[in-house]
Amino acid sequence: MLLAVRCTAQKPEGAAPPPTQDSTARPEVTVSVEDDVPYASVNGTELRLDIYAPAERGREARPAVVLIHGGGWTSFDKGTMRGMGDFLARAGFVAFSVDYRLFHDGQNRWPAQLDDVQRAVRWVRSNAARYGVDPERIGAFGHSAGGQLAALLGMENTRDNSDRALASYSSRVEAVVDVSGPSDFTTERDPDGETFLRNFLGADRAKDPAIWRQASPVFQVEKSDAPFLIVHGTQDRNVPIGQAQELVDKLGAAGVPVTFVKLEDVHTFRTPEARRALAMNTLAFFRRYLAVPN
Repeated sequence: MLLAVRCTAQKPEGAAPPPTQDSTARPEVTVSVEDDVPYASVNGTELRLDIYAPAERGREARPAVVLIHGGGWTSFDKGTMRGMGDFLARAGFVAFSVDYRLFHDGQNRWPAQLDDVQRAVRWVRSNAARYGVDPERIGAFGHSAGGQLAALLGMENTRDNSDRALASYSSRVEAVVDVSGPSDFTTERDPDGETFLRNFLGADRAKDPAIWRQASPVFQVEKSDAPFLIVHGTQDRNVPIGQAQELVDKLGAAGVPVTFVKLEDVHTFRTPEARRALAMNTLAFFRRYLAVPN
């Protein structure tokens, strides 16, 4: 199951699906882009993000969205979220597309990726005034592996709070869009997928099941979680739609506001119709929960 996510992440079709041109909210808005802004340095690795914002700064602080790329935790980067960043900026948001440490050759095992995206959220809050952002209105959007990370941003408190400059800032977001994300690492899978996850998580499932559960959003659900929009393709062979359904059911049972959108497409939503539906549902959801006027 999750082996497929890792393998297809090496191919171009594993990148995040960009919105179609006709789904742009306000094409007349000019977007300012600031690339490669450092937000953290961890064990000698500098982490960077790209910022997409309406060029004309308004009087009121804007809501923000942290964009998290997929790639099976092993590949791709923040550039794959350029289309969504531009789209959200045209709709009045400030979007921050983030890099995080990738797992390679036994380096950067879980939870390095979660620690990094939590740092990114706290960095956004600490720099809110500089970028005209309301620190109380921050959402997360993630595709595939990024969907798993985005989900945990709406559930978990800060795990690594060693950075004193960010210690007073929360890493929790106020709204989550989880697109094609895995939610349960404990379900059955093929031997190669099991081997990858054992290396990535740094533990054998039978000997240390707690780590496998800690990385699985379905086991972290609480009533206090942020509202969720979950979007998944009915033809997704990389992450079965049953993973999304399990998370939807757990969130609903806990009383967390959750919307589930099923699209007739594959893991990356290749058709213009599916990409438009993804963009429009995402925009409507963030407008609702981050209080952006239509």
